[in-house]
Amino acid sequence: MSYILITNDDGVHAPGILALSQAMRALGEVRVVAPARNQSASGHKKTLFQDIPIEQVVMADGTTAVAVHGSPADGIALAALGVAEWPPRVVVSGINRGANMGQDITYSGTVTAALESVIQGVPAVAVSLVDRHADSPEQYHVAAQIAVQVVAKVLEKGLPPLTVLNLNVPNGGPVKGLRLTRQGIRVYVDELEREGDVCRIVGPEPGGLTDEEGTDLWAVHNGYASLTPLHLDLTAHRFLADLAAWNIGDR
Repeated sequence: MSYILITNDDGVHAPGILALSQAMRALGEVRVVAPARNQSASGHKKTLFQDIPIEQVVMADGTTAVAVHGSPADGIALAALGVAEWPPRVVVSGINRGANMGQDITYSGTVTAALESVIQGVPAVAVSLVDRHADSPEQYHVAAQIAVQVVAKVLEKGLPPLTVLNLNVPNGGPVKGLRLTRQGIRVYVDELEREGDVCRIVGPEPGGLTDEEGTDLWAVHNGYASLTPLHLDLTAHRFLADLAAWNIGDR
């Protein structure tokens, strides 16, 4: 039987991780290691040379989990170092409350927990529901079932090194199907709230370019679940030749 490790960035008591952990039991043994509290938009923060408290908690369905008082990446790093049985066959991160498309992936604790997993040598899938306001496990049911289909294939086929799958599922109507996509372009409309020396970044949910067929934003905008392979090689390969022509290193 496969052993699957579940994590997220919304916190161990979030409804999305409950729905995900329950659905993944169809594929094998499930254990949960997740942040003790919401760590959304924490990015790939890894805590070094500082205390990271952990505790055992009970989820809403009575199962136990390890709550980490740190970032999503901290949870996976600690699991790999012995806080949980390691390695699992796969790490599944989510289900996030809200989309992780386009440049969101650089901010997302959901995605970067998955990236930490592949750094540790274990394939990973990040799962997000495109609804910032989903607050019950039932609202995550469709996304959880699509995640089961994707993870079943990962268990069967594996993934290349340093590669994660980023799954975004639309909400508010029937999902037309699953599309393989590339990363699209987000448009952020952040606003500043300020009271003296105290600042707060607020604003509506970001938009994006939804008319370019084949992107994650296009797929979700048109009612499809989006599955995008992401790789930790961030080299801008197509720019290398142009950069060489700059003769930066010639003196």
